[in-house]
Amino acid sequence: MKRAQEHPELAETLRRRRFLGVAAGATAATLVGTATATAAQSDTSAQKGRGGPLVPRGHLGIQLYTLRDQVRSIGFAQVFKELARYGYDQVEFAGYTQGTGDITLKQLTRLMRDHGLRGIGSHVGYYSDDPKAYSFATNLTQVLDDAEALGLPHVGTASGPWRYGSTVDGWKRCAEEFNTYGAAAKARGMKFYQHNHAEEFSFATDRPDVRLYDVLLAETDPELVHLEMDIYWAYVAQFRFGKKVDGSPAPFEPLDYVLRAPHRYPLFHVKDGEHDETATDGYRMVDVGDGDIDYRRFLTAVGRTHGGRRHHWMVEHDEPADSLTTARRSARYLRSLRCGGRG
Repeated sequence: MKRAQEHPELAETLRRRRFLGVAAGATAATLVGTATATAAQSDTSAQKGRGGPLVPRGHLGIQLYTLRDQVRSIGFAQVFKELARYGYDQVEFAGYTQGTGDITLKQLTRLMRDHGLRGIGSHVGYYSDDPKAYSFATNLTQVLDDAEALGLPHVGTASGPWRYGSTVDGWKRCAEEFNTYGAAAKARGMKFYQHNHAEEFSFATDRPDVRLYDVLLAETDPELVHLEMDIYWAYVAQFRFGKKVDGSPAPFEPLDYVLRAPHRYPLFHVKDGEHDETATDGYRMVDVGDGDIDYRRFLTAVGRTHGGRRHHWMVEHDEPADSLTTARRSARYLRSLRCGGRG
C-alpha cells in the first residue's frame, strides 16, 4: 500500500498544516499514543478534587433539528421558553422556519432575546443543482445576509465535501470552495464551518491509504474554514473506518484531531451512543449521558487547551423519542459534569 511520501504534494501540504500525515497506519500510532497520554493526564487531575463546570456558563446550546417536531407543533416561542428553563444558553439553527410558516428573522431575533438565548450558528446546504436554491454555492450573499441579521457568529454546512466525488482531487476542489465561503464569512465578522458525519473519515477511492478528512483539513485555510465535530459520528467513524479498504488496521482517535488544532473547532455536536458492535454504526444513539462516549474525558481534554473555555457544545439527537425530554435530560447531565468529577 502506498504511503504519503509517494504523494509529495499532499504530504507537503499536510506537513505545512501540521497534521500528522495521511497514511492511516503511520498516523495511528501517534494518535493512540496521544489519546492515552491525554486520558492519563485527565485521570490524574481528576484526583485533585472537584472544580468548576466542564461546560462553562454561556456555552451550552442545542441544534434545533433535535426539536423540529416541537417547533412545528408549538412554535419557536414555546420551545425557546422550555430551553431557557432547562438551562440552555444558545441555539443552532437548521432552517429559519422549520415548518412554522411565515416568521421573520427579526421575530426570531426578538424571541431569542426575550428568552435569554443566543443564536450561535446555522446549518445551510453546501450546493444545489437549482440555481435558486438556498445554499452557499448558489446564494452565498443571501446566506450571509441572513446569518448576519440574526447576529450569528458562525454559519456553516452539515453537507460533506462530496460535490466532486470521493477522490483526493475532488475534495481539494471542495476545499477551495470552502475557503471562498470562509473568506466571505470572515469579511462579515463570522466563521464558516463544516459539520461532519461518519463518512468524512472514510478513504479516498483513488488513494485508499488517504483518509478524506485529512484532505479537508490540509487543503482548507485554518483561518477561514472551521469545523464542528459531531462527536458521536466521529466515534462511529472510528468503528466503521478503523481499517483500510484492504483490511489493514487504521485506528484513529477523534479527540486527537481537536487537540492538534483546537482553534479550528469552535463548535461541537454532543450526542451519545450505546456501543453495539452488532449495529452497522457500532453504536445506537441515545440521550447524552445514557451512552458509552466518555464526555468527561473529552470535555476535560478540550477545556485544557489554549482557549478551551471558548468552545460551544450543542446537544443533538437525530431521532429522539421525546425531543423535549431529550433536551432536558441532556442539559442536566452536561451541567452536572465538573472539573475533577466523575461524570
